[in-house]
Amino acid sequence: MLAPGGIARDWTAALHARTTSRVVAVGSRSLVRAEAFASDFDVLRAHGSYESLVADDHVDAIYIASPHSEHHAHAQLALDAGKPVLVEKAFTRNAIEAEAVIDSAQARGLLAVEAMWTRFLPHVDVVRRCLEDGLLGQVRAVDADHGQRLYPDGPRRLADPALAGGALLDLAIYPVSFAHLVLGGFTAVQALGVLAETGVDASETVAVTGPDGGIGTLSSTMLANTACAASVSGTSARLEIDGWFYQPSTVRLIDGDDREIDRYESASRTHGLAYEAAEFARLLAEGRTESDLLPLTETLRIMQALDEVRRQLGVRFPGED
Repeated sequence: MLAPGGIARDWTAALHARTTSRVVAVGSRSLVRAEAFASDFDVLRAHGSYESLVADDHVDAIYIASPHSEHHAHAQLALDAGKPVLVEKAFTRNAIEAEAVIDSAQARGLLAVEAMWTRFLPHVDVVRRCLEDGLLGQVRAVDADHGQRLYPDGPRRLADPALAGGALLDLAIYPVSFAHLVLGGFTAVQALGVLAETGVDASETVAVTGPDGGIGTLSSTMLANTACAASVSGTSARLEIDGWFYQPSTVRLIDGDDREIDRYESASRTHGLAYEAAEFARLLAEGRTESDLLPLTETLRIMQALDEVRRQLGVRFPGED
């Protein structure tokens, strides 16, 4: 575990509760923080630097849980040490950094996966199968939103351009990634939004077009709590995903007469991060270098779409070329 923050704690709790994998080492710039994390989760070894962590011979892979601004450097550090990486979403700050990480992993034949946990949840597999089986007809619209009141009183990193803060990489990544899955990619991206006083994006609505003519309306904000629901509408039927669509949820199949004809209920609403951990462990055991559920080419295309949104909103992070 590289960087023992909030997501690291949630992920480790899920890993230990519902998989046979274990966090065996944790690294932080502060040995005190690393030791506190290790004590809380019965982790065997605590490292006071990231360099020491990636050099640990007992570690099979590294989970990158640092802020977005550090993903590129920390993923590269792990890959240079010969360690596969699971990189917290958004994969990097921008597509240039994402491509560099992907190229580095592929050159070394190492596994690299974006930790977009929603892609690995059972209810999203139900959505995927409905699309593959043509139950909806031709997909014409996808709608998804993600809003949490996290500014100005939330985590300071979200307000800090130097840490690649803002709603886009933390919140909008969920509806954008979901729409990318449903539509099969984007051929056009249009964005409207407002910026916070610090220069990061506070809210945005993104309209996207898919290669088959479907459209997506995707919204995020860190100024208010929203329903966080999603729907996929086709010429024959639609899917509705209840609030907090990106967590284990309920999917309902609605026919053309607005009747519910089937539903899928997630068996458990807790420790949903375990599914991506299990997928990563399977890939590692099989000697794979990427996941079919979220290929690296798709991670890169999603980062390109996020770059385009930031370009239209006028958001740049310090140090970007």
